[in-house]
Amino acid sequence: MSFLTLQGISKRYGDFTAIEQLDLTVARGEFLSLLGPSGCGKTTTLQMIAGFVTPTTGRITLDGRDITHERPEKRGIGVVFQSYALFPHMTVAGNVGFGLEMRKMKRAQRAERIAEALDLVRLRGLDARYPKELSGGQRQRVAIARALAMQPELLLLDEPMSNLDAKLREEMHIELRAIQKRLGITTILVTHDQVEAMTMSDRIAVMHRGTIAQLSTPFDAYERPATPFASTFLGRTNTLEGEVLRRNPRCAEVEVAGTMLQVPHEGREVAGAVNVYIRPEKVRLANGDARLTGRVTTRVFVGNQWLLAVETELGKLHVAQPNHGAPPPEEGSEVGLAWTDDDLRVLTREGTHGNA
Repeated sequence: MSFLTLQGISKRYGDFTAIEQLDLTVARGEFLSLLGPSGCGKTTTLQMIAGFVTPTTGRITLDGRDITHERPEKRGIGVVFQSYALFPHMTVAGNVGFGLEMRKMKRAQRAERIAEALDLVRLRGLDARYPKELSGGQRQRVAIARALAMQPELLLLDEPMSNLDAKLREEMHIELRAIQKRLGITTILVTHDQVEAMTMSDRIAVMHRGTIAQLSTPFDAYERPATPFASTFLGRTNTLEGEVLRRNPRCAEVEVAGTMLQVPHEGREVAGAVNVYIRPEKVRLANGDARLTGRVTTRVFVGNQWLLAVETELGKLHVAQPNHGAPPPEEGSEVGLAWTDDDLRVLTREGTHGNA
């Protein structure tokens, strides 16, 4: 049974539709990410769950209770904002305990709850400091502690790590996910960061133009994209335009620039104009078993891997090769490329007939 349900949710601002007939269920204790580019509707969806925005149509239920028109403070939801929204004139303890004080909680009980929340985010001993005396990562933890101190039924995170540097953001991914698992609190994260969504989530809802383009586990969202948008937005990919010549029980025979590719269709009714996708890490440099040859036009070292751009008869292919200690062929070199058929994905091109 779902813990949170959004049914037929839409939000319109005059002639502009931000969300269109969105259906979504979230299980108790689940960590779900709403992932997408700016303007896709992910923040609007979060704000409707929180109660800051009223849906134009549809219904929202939390643990069987209709909260569609309930006031935000009555919903039992904790929210962590991108800006953290800390009170600069209050200490860490004052910020964390603010909501508890508004609830008229007794001082002794409030102090105990504040200490517990600060322990969770590893900030005990900093309760007397002010926000200006904290690092960005510490301010973020204060905002999380403030939300957790209220013991909410549901925790909403609105891009809370976008202001942190890359290393600290990666550390906070691990830390926040560990806290969420330990508490078993149902959590929804809004983010445009694909790594963040894949690192932290049980499921990802990839959003596009006010709808959910794909809802699945991070692994399936990456390995088995359901739409052309999901395929290109989540991680790097090579996109080859082709035409389906025939569809066999397991594979589609797709012609790409005069070359025939056998592509698993995974049960989809693909036909006509299609895109064939393959991730850069699925393409490898090869000699005797090469599928085609090409010339390296760009070679970039990023530490754990090399990124190559190779010009081929199928078009430009991007290749990601692990760093095993020796550099790959230099720019201008002729190389062979290989892959397995199971690494290819095919989807009917957007704007054409067929079911993608």
